[in-house]
Amino acid sequence: MEQVVILARVSTDKQEYQRQINELTDYCERVGWSVEQTFCNKVSGAKSLEERSELQALIKYVQEHEISRVICLEISRLGRNTLEALKVIQMLTDNGVSLYVKNYNLETLNPDGKVNPVASLICTILLEIASMERLTIQERMASGRNQYIARCREKGIKMGRPSSYRKSNDEYREQYSKEIGLLRKGISLRNITDITGTSVNTLRRIKSMVQQ
Repeated sequence: MEQVVILARVSTDKQEYQRQINELTDYCERVGWSVEQTFCNKVSGAKSLEERSELQALIKYVQEHEISRVICLEISRLGRNTLEALKVIQMLTDNGVSLYVKNYNLETLNPDGKVNPVASLICTILLEIASMERLTIQERMASGRNQYIARCREKGIKMGRPSSYRKSNDEYREQYSKEIGLLRKGISLRNITDITGTSVNTLRRIKSMVQQ
């Protein structure tokens, strides 16, 4: 039975890689591969290859245990950057290890240990497509934010950090006359908040102003 290693990765703390592990483990059982070790990490694609500890540990493991195949679910799992992902493939190739991409049935090395040129080309294309998709999503998000800001400006809604302008005491008395009346009746801040919707912090400032 051939011995293999699983490589899984997600890019944020909110994502989970257990689905990848389960799917790859099930596949290995079906084809008769023995999963010797699993390497996975939650790491941003912005991290350099040298900072990805799971990759360094993987390379050390395959060298020490003479593993000839690493299996991953998707080519994009290698990294969010085409260059970094190709570096991972090259690192494995340099150590005589083939990368098997399950979703596309791609093997980076032929049975004789030589580079599979077709797989290399397809991997590069798939990585570029994934990169373009991420860029498109980022552009759409940026466009949506810009449109939202433009609509707010048209309506006169101020955006960004609050200005340093502070209301005068007279302006506070005029705007919060109801709150001032309730404060003078001895009603608690929490109850006034429930009645008027004015925040407790604002009420504290009003109370301090009234007591001056």
